[in-house]
Amino acid sequence: MHSDVVVLGAGMVGISVAVHLQQRGRSTVLVDRRGAAEETSFGNAGLIQREGVYPYGFPHDFGALLRYWLNHTIDAHYHLLALPEIAPFLWKYWEHSRRKRHAEIARYYARLIEHCVTEHDALAAAAGATDLIRRDGWIRAFRSEEKRDGGFAEAEQWQREFGLAYRALDARALQEAEPHLAPVLSGGIHWTQPTSVVDPHALASAYVRLFERLGGRFVQGNAATLAADGAGWRLRTAEGPLEAGAAVVALGPWADVVTRALGYDLPLAVKRGYHMHYRAAGTARLNRPVLDSERGYCLAPMTRGIRLTTGAEFALRDAIRTPVQLGRAEPIARNLFPLAERVDTEPWMGARPCTPDMMPIIGPAPRHASLWFAFGHAHHRLTPGSAARP
Repeated sequence: MHSDVVVLGAGMVGISVAVHLQQRGRSTVLVDRRGAAEETSFGNAGLIQREGVYPYGFPHDFGALLRYWLNHTIDAHYHLLALPEIAPFLWKYWEHSRRKRHAEIARYYARLIEHCVTEHDALAAAAGATDLIRRDGWIRAFRSEEKRDGGFAEAEQWQREFGLAYRALDARALQEAEPHLAPVLSGGIHWTQPTSVVDPHALASAYVRLFERLGGRFVQGNAATLAADGAGWRLRTAEGPLEAGAAVVALGPWADVVTRALGYDLPLAVKRGYHMHYRAAGTARLNRPVLDSERGYCLAPMTRGIRLTTGAEFALRDAIRTPVQLGRAEPIARNLFPLAERVDTEPWMGARPCTPDMMPIIGPAPRHASLWFAFGHAHHRLTPGSAARP
């Protein structure tokens, strides 16, 4: 096989890159060891987070740090045995989360995600998948008035700085917006610009079909076999050797499998997360994703049921699954919304790529003229699926 470009990694980022390249007349092969969007992009809260200008920073207040150190929270969990290896990353992450530096990062990040909704709209329309995208926004809910008022002040600031639209909901307005939530919340922020996806895997699969209709090819292969071949690249796939003039590494948390072999020491780490689907009890309905911000989990209406997603787990990427956060979140979520039985036989787990400065690694590799990077995008409370293109 021969192509102009090989894109390694068929998650949402890799698929989006491949579609854009094919649309621009570059013959493109998309390669993944599994099917399309069966790893990180399979399990998330389904949000295209236009409002997510501030990547989720490492807390600096003593109370939050103490809670996380005790390791009993839903929004964050860590493997004690992994700390020696991930401690340098956590320290740099904490440093970049200082108020002034975090604000600088937000200004850059805001430009990167400014068009995420319109870009997805264009791809979904071309793929015939607009029915998978809902335009009801999402709600960040608060239990205490203190946290609610602080959230309102933050949203107002973001509106001034970045033009983000929102509605401030008191307890009554929140109850009207989501009548099946228990009346235990003090209010919430309804972010109206983001869109949500009722089946992230189905959307990614529709994009792959669009890519193939445009003339692109999707094959299974081992990204670890990527090797320089003159001015281009070669790779082993299930359909035989592949030669390409350029390569894009969009492997998310597995990017270092390729980058380290090519001599790049990039500051990439992972945050793992879990989800489970539930049937809504009776006639209960959730109209849009809701983040229980003071407990650290999200409920999102999906075609498969109500998806409960947890916060971040700091562990080695390939360590044994430990869905303790899901176990902590489920009884709290059941008290907030009438969940019936579990739909899935076991919790899903995925790994999100992240960097200590919370910025994605996008652009040309410094030592290889025909190599591009596109990973490290997911650093939010809720994992976004924003499109990227080189």
